[in-house]
Amino acid sequence: MRLLRPFALAALAVPALLSAQQHSMHHQVQLTAEDYQRAERWLGQNVAPLVSGAASGFTWLPEGRFWYRVQGANGAELRIVDPARNQSRTCVQGQDPCQATPPARPAQAAPPRSSVSPDGSKAAFIRGYNLWVKDLSTGAETQLTTDGVEDFGYATNNAGWTHSDDPVVSWSPDSKRIATFQHDGRGVSMMYLTTTNVGAPRLQAWRYPLPGDSVIFRIHRVVIALDGGNGRPAVTRLQMPADQHRSRVSDHIECGGELCDLEWFPDGSQLAFVSSSRDHKQMWMRVANAATGEVRTLYEETSPTHIGDASTDDALWRVLPGSNELIQWSQRDGWMHLYLFDLRTGQLKNRITTGDGNVTRIVHVDERARRIYFTAQGREPGRDPYFNSLYRVNFDGRQLVHLTPEVGNHSVQLSPDARWIIDTYSQANVPPVTVLRDGNTGRVVRELARVDISRLTAAGWKAPQPFTVKARDGQTDLYGLMFTPTNIDSTKKYPIINYIYPGPQGGSVGSRSFSPARGDHQALADLGFVVVLLDGMGSSPQRSKAFHDAYYGRMNDNTIPDQVAGMQELARRHRFIDIEKVGIWGHSGGGFATAAAMFRAPEFFKVGIAESGNHDNRNYEDDWGERYQGLLVRNGTSDNYAAEANQTHAANLRGKLFLIHGMMDDNVPPSNTLLVADALMKANKDFDMIMLPNARHGFGVDGMYIMRRRWDYFVTHLQGNLPPKEYRLGQRR
Repeated sequence: MRLLRPFALAALAVPALLSAQQHSMHHQVQLTAEDYQRAERWLGQNVAPLVSGAASGFTWLPEGRFWYRVQGANGAELRIVDPARNQSRTCVQGQDPCQATPPARPAQAAPPRSSVSPDGSKAAFIRGYNLWVKDLSTGAETQLTTDGVEDFGYATNNAGWTHSDDPVVSWSPDSKRIATFQHDGRGVSMMYLTTTNVGAPRLQAWRYPLPGDSVIFRIHRVVIALDGGNGRPAVTRLQMPADQHRSRVSDHIECGGELCDLEWFPDGSQLAFVSSSRDHKQMWMRVANAATGEVRTLYEETSPTHIGDASTDDALWRVLPGSNELIQWSQRDGWMHLYLFDLRTGQLKNRITTGDGNVTRIVHVDERARRIYFTAQGREPGRDPYFNSLYRVNFDGRQLVHLTPEVGNHSVQLSPDARWIIDTYSQANVPPVTVLRDGNTGRVVRELARVDISRLTAAGWKAPQPFTVKARDGQTDLYGLMFTPTNIDSTKKYPIINYIYPGPQGGSVGSRSFSPARGDHQALADLGFVVVLLDGMGSSPQRSKAFHDAYYGRMNDNTIPDQVAGMQELARRHRFIDIEKVGIWGHSGGGFATAAAMFRAPEFFKVGIAESGNHDNRNYEDDWGERYQGLLVRNGTSDNYAAEANQTHAANLRGKLFLIHGMMDDNVPPSNTLLVADALMKANKDFDMIMLPNARHGFGVDGMYIMRRRWDYFVTHLQGNLPPKEYRLGQRR
């Protein structure tokens, strides 16, 4: 089929495809293997060994000292610190506890794919749709539930887009009870994939709900006592209807192997949890008696769009039975703030945090002193609002202290008594420094480590350039990173490539901390491009609620107007940017956004590479679309998702589009890309496409091949040059 011609053949035919205008304005250059080798130097596996001095593995000892590891150029060094005496030294083998003998292993190994209890004595696992527990001292196995069956099993780890045999359980602090659920997938839609192999293909089939389905996953909450009083386990069902498979903080109900939105009381007598509506517009704060299953609702919240986000930190609330209080977050005033509630009545006692900026995590709660240590973003004017910093505040909202004032993105760890803070801070273009701070004042007690990038810079490495531009509205500040060739000639013009991930749960830039490599952005820049990452309006919950909801219900927006405005502003500042040659690429949500950009702004974007895109959210997992687009509403033969689907606009394509998807993608089904391909063919549009026969969502072993094809595609169609033939990335030289 001609439209599905191999890209290698298309690359060989480049001279015939170039327009007369390109021939007259641009002399075609043949790039060599040496050009690609120079670019490849900046991939992560090549630059990481050139960085040393990073600190990690901080381990607090019972007497108040701690030890940690510093990675030097020639190996790791272990150091031990006595904060009270402000002393630090290299650990002495056999004298210091820096390399303690590991804790004694239990007599029996935990089963694979199991959850170990807090005291390390037991492990819970799934067998035959039921939950079992293994005693790690004797090896004895006990069946905890008996009525689990296919599509209605216990602790099932299936959200459709992800599925695993690991159990989803939350152990009580005393290791005597387990909170989990019976996962109801009866009547839920099926997803099917078939393998590519010699002989009969193998079918992979699992439950995968879609937006608008009449039936989605439900969870029937239970508490299991390992000893129900007669030496046998006892299952207590919570006295409430089944919850929708939803959480405020993820598009799953599993967070790190445990239930999202759930916290045990310290004595294991009760548990607090949140129920969320299918459309995420309602939440109910509830408390259950672990012995009886009695449930009481403390309070309810609503939102015109959605509550929380699929990337909100689950460590953002605490139950405090000792004072009958609850610290809980809310976006009720347009920012993520902390509030203090009465744990008995659900009544609001007082606000804890105020002002612009979001609280991102509760790091420590000192109940005795009634203080909260928390991280937040966007509180300091004039700084990148995505930077995290540590603060302390009283329960009543008074005496707010900024404990990490240096400009940068801070990652912190507190001593168990909160007397000391270990703080590592950096920026995208500034390497990390790790310091020890006084937990009360934030004063720096001593420097613990400083990352050395001298070998990296000696090799010619160039840091990305942070920038700020205005959004589509001409008022809102947007933040991003720009990568330029290491040997840039400012008198020349370079095509610009927009790497895009529109969120809404996280933007294109990602972490604001230092990294010697961010994907292949610098490598691609060194092939003769300017590469831009920009977090547009709606891309992430790390700004205001209004910012995050910028394109709620209009998923095809994908921040594209902001990407266009931002790149145009950069081109006005930097004469070396050729704004007439704009490319774009992205993966997953970025694949969706790339094709949307090629169809929505075809006069601006000339070349696009759309990888693993969820091009039609009616063909992607239910929680994603129903959270950010709203519930699917049918109107005759159409619905409120149709205009947001990329294939609807495929006839607008003018430039060069490369579609890529894994045929075994069990996150975003490959039908998403095939729908776009079908629409392009029906519109008589030329395009390029690769369907990777055995690749999952992230491409796996095919990743380096696709990276090379991506480089080739931009070199060929955006530069108008010729790439080296079949260069192999990642080979030893």
